[in-house]
Amino acid sequence: MRIDVVSIFPSYFDGLTLSLLGKARSTGLLDLNVHDLRDWTHDRHRTVDDTPYGGGAGMVMKPEPWAAAIDDLAAIDASVRPTIIFPSPAGEVFTQASARELSGSDHLIFGCGRYEGIDERVFEYAATRGEVRLISLGDYVLNGGEVATMAMIEAIGRLIPGVVGNPESLVEESHEDGLLEYPSYTKPSLWRDRPVPDVLLSGNHAAIAAWRREQQFERTRLRRPDLLPGDES
Repeated sequence: MRIDVVSIFPSYFDGLTLSLLGKARSTGLLDLNVHDLRDWTHDRHRTVDDTPYGGGAGMVMKPEPWAAAIDDLAAIDASVRPTIIFPSPAGEVFTQASARELSGSDHLIFGCGRYEGIDERVFEYAATRGEVRLISLGDYVLNGGEVATMAMIEAIGRLIPGVVGNPESLVEESHEDGLLEYPSYTKPSLWRDRPVPDVLLSGNHAAIAAWRREQQFERTRLRRPDLLPGDES
């Protein structure tokens, strides 16, 4: 998979050189490239924003640098129509299902907005170069799209075959089957007067599987009842 990220703060993404995603980049499983939007400006101040039409607080990101960046990045492989993602509190909510869907893409382009956002015409133009998705991490507002993009890249990247060493661990995670993950324990079996549940020490794999499933439902009921079928919230 190829991922291109466009931001006015490219150093935000230095953390993607670490851990599993860093290893995936070094082995060629993930082709991740971070770009500075200002490289597509043509004035001496490298300007990427201007005042909003109609008035209002803050500044809006100019359309031309974004269009030039999208043109160049979408043209890298003419045989692939990229998915172009703009993190936005006005977008669809990102879920584990979204991550799994996007992990099958050949080319993702992330555009990290700042200030009061990006000129709306950029999204319309981008749709002529690829599939556009406005995606939100949740019902809150961040200073820019970088943090949301980092989270999405990590969630998507770890689902690429070969990135996580034990693929079985992906199957049992929270949200993979619509439920939260069961609790986990390690040695010692008694820690500060708190024991590991007896069933996990029993060696009875069927009983362990049943207990874990029960714990998934109970944890989801207590913490995220909205995920359970029939929830009206």
